[in-house]
Parts: sequence; C-alpha cells; structure tokens
Amino acid sequence: MKNAFYVVFIVVSSAIGLTSCEEQPKVEVVKATPSNLDSLLNLYPDSVELLLMRGTIAFEDYRYPEALADAARAFRLDSNNMEVRMLFAQCQNDKPDRTVADVASAQRHFKYIVKKQPENTKALVALATTYGYQQDFDTAFKYVNKALRIDPKNRDAYVFKGTMYLLMEDFKSAKSSYETAIQQDPEFFVGYLRLGAIYQAENDSICLEYFTTAHKLEPKNPEGIYALAYAHEQFNHFTKAKALYREMAQSDTSDYYISRGLFHIAYIHQFQENKIDSAIYYYTSAIETDGIYVEAYHNRGMCYESKGNIEAALKNYAKALDINPGFNLSREAAEKYRGVQ
Repeated sequence: MKNAFYVVFIVVSSAIGLTSCEEQPKVEVVKATPSNLDSLLNLYPDSVELLLMRGTIAFEDYRYPEALADAARAFRLDSNNMEVRMLFAQCQNDKPDRTVADVASAQRHFKYIVKKQPENTKALVALATTYGYQQDFDTAFKYVNKALRIDPKNRDAYVFKGTMYLLMEDFKSAKSSYETAIQQDPEFFVGYLRLGAIYQAENDSICLEYFTTAHKLEPKNPEGIYALAYAHEQFNHFTKAKALYREMAQSDTSDYYISRGLFHIAYIHQFQENKIDSAIYYYTSAIETDGIYVEAYHNRGMCYESKGNIEAALKNYAKALDINPGFNLSREAAEKYRGVQ
C-alpha cells in the first residue's frame, strides 16, 4: 500500500484521574496497516487519513461500493483534501454501474483538482476519461495530450488513447498507443492482452506473442491463460490449447473460467478430433460447474444427436431454451424433430 501513516492514541495508566504529576499518560504510536484498518476506524471513525487509506485499498481491489462509502465520508469530513476528492471522483467514474450523473459529478471534481493542481497528470487523464464516456473525443484528447506534454512517459495516458482509438475503430492508432504504453511499462499485463486481442481480431498470429508475454507476466491469471489458449485454438494448435484449458479447468479460480476451460476441451474433442464420448464427458463437467451454460447444453445435445440418441439431444436443446428462450441454435435443432421448419 502506497499510503502509510501513523495514528497516535493515548492509553491512560490509571483507572481514574492521575494523582501524581510524575505519572503521565502512556502514549502508544500505532502504524495503520491493511490488517488493522477496521479496528482503528472503530476507534477513530472520523479519521480522514484512515478512511482514505481503506478506501484506496478497496478501490485498487475493485470493491467499488466499499471504496465509495469511505471516500464519500472522507470527502464530507474534508472537502479540501485533494487526495480525498480524487478518490471520491474516481469511485464515481470507474464503478461498473456508473450513471450519467456519476460521470458528470466526477468530471466536476476532476476539473476542480486540475484547476488547483494544473500539473496533476492523474487528474488530467481521469478528466479525459469522463469526456470519453460522453463521446466527446476532441475534449478527451485535449486533456490526455496535455497530460502527455507534462509527462511524455505517462503509461495510463497512452492506454486511454488506445481505448479511444478502439472506440473510433482506428485500429492502427490503437495499436501504436498500446505499444507505447508497454514501452513505458514492460510489465503491463493488460496492455499485452489488449494488443493481442486487436491482432487476434485481425486474424494475425502475432497475437500469440502478446498473449504469451501476458501469460509469463501473470502465469496464474485466468484471463491471460484463456486468451492464450483460445488463440492457440484459433490457429489450430490444439494440443497447446487443450493443455492451457486443462490448466484453467484444474485451477482454483472462478467457476466461470473453470467451466470455459472444460467447454473448450469438449469443443476440440467434438469438432476437431471426433471424440464424441469425450466431448460429452467434458460438456457435462462444464454444466456441473456452471448450471446455466447454454452453449454446453446445446453442444452436448449435438453430440447425442450425432450418436442417434434423439431423446437425449432434445432434452439438452430444451434445457438450453429454458435458460435462454432466444437461443435460436437449439430452437432450430429441436424443430427438425417436431416437424416445424
């Protein structure tokens, strides 16, 4: 944690008032750490520094409701504190369920910070993002370029420019911006993923290099494993793809990634290797992990259909449609056996 500070509290040595001038209250200096923040805030609920520290930790862990609660309280206690105002605005601006009003409020706070601290590149980039959300790309670029004039090596500024270029479908400029971002920070995991995704969409096998680097940087990150595995599958490297999917399926990560690993192993067995029984096994494992995996039900139905077990196939198609009535692949597959064209 970047922010470390100390809280001083007084422990009185006698139960009642001190009677001797030689007796003094015992002063203990306590360092605030992530592990003792909650207990310290119980003692000092109006400590702006403690609220800022806990809110920042929550923000960096993507726990936006908790971060926003601490930031809002700290802001009410000290609206002149620029760090507090920055955190409060970031929480409003970055939370996934942000509203138009949230972005507008964050924008006002970022403008205030920039007015007070014109060289604050973090605030300038954040201000640019609010205009990006509002589709005002000209103003967004004005602020992000101002940040880069102050700090030409600002990684986050290049990341933001890359994101804007993607929205504008200027893929050449997007790649250039992300390339510059990873030049500034060669260990920038997300930058490699985004570059890989752009090249992958262009069906360019160079994406494997970017995904491989991301995987080396964070070998346990399921998003990196998934991206590399899928790219290998896309370029017909099925042995490598299956090995990575097994790594996903055997990890202790979320059910989402485990079930996707199992699904893709089944998919390769079904469509590339014609191992239908193995495909059914892995689709079933994916469904046991994620009971509403529509595509797994549908593909398992296809496997049963290819084996001539129409009853089992129809049950799987029906289950897929129960979960998602708009899943037309299952509807069309089932209608073949109901006389409906």
